[in-house]
Amino acid sequence: MPLLIAHQLPLLAPRVQRAWQWRPSLSVESLAVIAGFFFTLFCNGPFWAAYAQAFGGQSARGWLLGASLALLITCLHSLLLCLVLMRWNAKWVLTVLLGVTAFAVYYMDAYVVFIDPDMVRNVLHTERKEALELLTPGLWPAMLLYALVPAVLLWRVRIPRLTLGRAAMRRVAMVAALLAVTVCVGLLSFQDLSALMRSNKSLRYLVTPGNVVTSLARVVDGAASDAALPRQRIAEDAVAAALPGTRPTLLVIIVGETVRAQNWGLSGYARDTTPQLSRLGVINFADVTACGSSTEVSLPCLFSARGRRDYDEDAIRRSESLLHVLQRAGIQTAWRDNQTGCKGVCEGLPFQSFRDAATPEWCHGGLCFDEVLLEGLQEHIDAVPGSQVVVLHPLGNHGPSYASRYPEAFRRFRPTCDTPQLGDCSEEEIVNAYDNAVLYADHVVAQTIRFLQRQQGRDTALIYVSDHGESLGETGLFLHGVPYAIAPDVQIKVPMVAWLSPSLVAARGLSRSCLEQVARQPASHDNLFSSVLGLMQVDTEARDPALDVFSACTDAA
Repeated sequence: MPLLIAHQLPLLAPRVQRAWQWRPSLSVESLAVIAGFFFTLFCNGPFWAAYAQAFGGQSARGWLLGASLALLITCLHSLLLCLVLMRWNAKWVLTVLLGVTAFAVYYMDAYVVFIDPDMVRNVLHTERKEALELLTPGLWPAMLLYALVPAVLLWRVRIPRLTLGRAAMRRVAMVAALLAVTVCVGLLSFQDLSALMRSNKSLRYLVTPGNVVTSLARVVDGAASDAALPRQRIAEDAVAAALPGTRPTLLVIIVGETVRAQNWGLSGYARDTTPQLSRLGVINFADVTACGSSTEVSLPCLFSARGRRDYDEDAIRRSESLLHVLQRAGIQTAWRDNQTGCKGVCEGLPFQSFRDAATPEWCHGGLCFDEVLLEGLQEHIDAVPGSQVVVLHPLGNHGPSYASRYPEAFRRFRPTCDTPQLGDCSEEEIVNAYDNAVLYADHVVAQTIRFLQRQQGRDTALIYVSDHGESLGETGLFLHGVPYAIAPDVQIKVPMVAWLSPSLVAARGLSRSCLEQVARQPASHDNLFSSVLGLMQVDTEARDPALDVFSACTDAA
């Protein structure tokens, strides 16, 4: 056999040489249309799967609408490309777009995520360490198929030079033709298309790469607008009550990362994932709804005066947060972070990141376990006189590398999924790794409470609430970030607990039995703003007593 192959090599060499010399001549407009067809037919598997599920069945009407959608998507992508491609940049722009599309296709298919502005914002704010976790082995075949091979073929194409007038005429003719096809197809299928989009608005976040480009444009435009405008001041009348004989108050708020209520032991989960908190007398809020399904949405909303009930993303990002109000009222604040920052919540306020800490006890392999957030906390508190609020933002259960979020001592539930490529693990392994991370979160919160119990001369309290939940493979979904309107409960139902020192309970005249009754009622992220202001005795018209979970249980009430 080796001799036969060696004999054939001289015959194959001319064919290989002729194949390598193949260099077709294509106009920029032709490249735009070919790219449009490529994206529609090969890079939109998640969209077509969702369409098939939404429309139901393979009827003739379904096939006709599918063909109309394919033509529309192709025309729209081609139109977009015709607006930006020139002879000098066509290959570079398409190469970058192919790479971005390959990434999007893989992660949409592997984790069933939607590419909307919030998801793009998450990606842009992802730190290097988190990004490296997502470079799983399954990514490389997708990069080869959707990016490398098409890019190699693209760079073999010759784009002829045209006079300016002829190039302009050809571009106008192509744009006119694409617009005409788009309008005709849209009118012919308008009834079915409008019904489909009204009932499945999230489908547009699966059309690739249009979802990436439009979402990125919205994020960049929003960031530019936010940077150009100063933050709107809120609660300018805020004043901290200075009652004679009262002691300073220390409140620690822990914003749990990606912990869902379904796996929270205190809320009735079959496994005891909160053994330490159950022994510390915390008040558990069993029915809490998050403001969003991602950190980029939930964190600013959680600390805003608007919340979800009056949700306006632009207004929230351009306004001051709860921490700014507290600081202006004379209560010192600090943000200690083992995550990707405070998302503007603590802008201009004391901030300390532990992402690159080098504490040997808690840090290894470029990551730190969340107990690192307690390092130096006593010294910080001792250096600040008066009342203060400290926010801890842990790494928590941030996926997909759940097994790297806790020390080995907390690997109680086995076997575990020890790879970020969740598709390679069974559902049991994924849940086990996730539950171990919840078990460690319970330990971190309990350690913080024990720290507060040791404080002398202060009334202390702790509020723990997760920013959003997580999908662990239910209905084929993984991770989080599904658009809020269609997000499953596992992504928006979160745990929340409160712990109050006996001295604070006495000073505020609080009734524990009343608080336990309140905790059985539905709550949400909207409660945090007014509840913290009430607990810290800050008077302001911005505080809504109806949203303060503590106000109904005081002696005055």
